[in-house]
Amino acid sequence: MNHVLLVEDDRSISGMVGPYLEKEGYRVSYAYDGMEAERLFAVQPPRYDLVILDLMLPRRSGIEVLRAIRSVSLVPVLILSAKDGEVDKALGLELGADDYVSKPFSLIELTARVRAAIRRSNYSVSLGQAADTPEQGEVIRVGGIVMNLETYGVERDGQPVKLTSKEFGILRLLAEHPGRVYTKAQIYASVWNDAFYGDDNIINVHMRRLREKLEADPSDPQYVKTLWGLGYKLEADPS
Repeated sequence: MNHVLLVEDDRSISGMVGPYLEKEGYRVSYAYDGMEAERLFAVQPPRYDLVILDLMLPRRSGIEVLRAIRSVSLVPVLILSAKDGEVDKALGLELGADDYVSKPFSLIELTARVRAAIRRSNYSVSLGQAADTPEQGEVIRVGGIVMNLETYGVERDGQPVKLTSKEFGILRLLAEHPGRVYTKAQIYASVWNDAFYGDDNIINVHMRRLREKLEADPSDPQYVKTLWGLGYKLEADPS
């Protein structure tokens, strides 16, 4: 039984979401403010398979809670909030949230997102435990970019670049076929291992962050190119 931590100060919403998830077969723990959420997450055990996190919380904001969670764990985090601005979405995703659902929402959609996030997380774990991992030192090189497929290290022009797992997955997909154009749906399906729901913001934020880390001038990218109306590619010969 997957264990979900539901962090929501509105008890009417918690009273609706929690029992619905329990009916769908999930174990649910509840937190009603940010400090309580951090306390519950720090308790060992339990271990959570997913956190549903509101942004507007008393005592400590959802953003602060997300920072605290990400400092110690890669557990999937689904942002649930009435704050629907692009800044809030980007901020949540840049800090490592896995998905974003805006209020008001349907319980069917929320449950589908929960199920997908946990499935993606389990898929990533199984990949990491697979026996056919790349040999020591196996790398992909495109221009000045070097990716080590075993250590997940990335360098640009000899300088280390720190990427998140999603950013590494996007870069690997593009680097394995430099010059090939991938649509947002193809990138999402490959890296998130799930169907694309049409939320361009998730891809846009990750591509922007990837450019900020890889490009000398993110406003004039030499590596990660956008083909408007089509998708993205990694320039095979950035020089």
